[in-house]
Amino acid sequence: MERIASFCVDHTTLRPGMYLSRRDGDVDTWDIRMKAPNKGDYLTTTEAHTLEHLFATRARNGRWADHVIYVGPMGCRTGFYLLTRGLSDAEALELATDCFAFMAEYDGPVPGASEAECGNWKDLDGACARPQAAAMLQVLRGWSPEKMRYGSV
Repeated sequence: MERIASFCVDHTTLRPGMYLSRRDGDVDTWDIRMKAPNKGDYLTTTEAHTLEHLFATRARNGRWADHVIYVGPMGCRTGFYLLTRGLSDAEALELATDCFAFMAEYDGPVPGASEAECGNWKDLDGACARPQAAAMLQVLRGWSPEKMRYGSV
């Protein structure tokens, strides 16, 4: 089998940030790296699950909703995938920054936190997710489209 693109990225040098992973036609896959890989500090399942609910809800209800295809956690628990269509690099960064600002401040009920809406609805906790979102927000506020390619930082 051919090696997939994400396994061709040197995970020993990655640091938190937002990177274009691949471009398939008009669909961009963004890697939102919240944690440096293989350093022993990962999102807990509760943090990742809660951030997924909040991130997906905000992204699909905000200014760029029509451009959002998918939001989901990385299995390695270092961040999220964001798939978009029709956004410039700057717009994708603005979308992610908006979502993390929202998540860093959100203090209401977690969307989709019921047995009927989620397959693991008891594993959600807004309070534990806020600090993770706030930390990533600081990274994104210092980010730029020039840094959005692997190997550029």
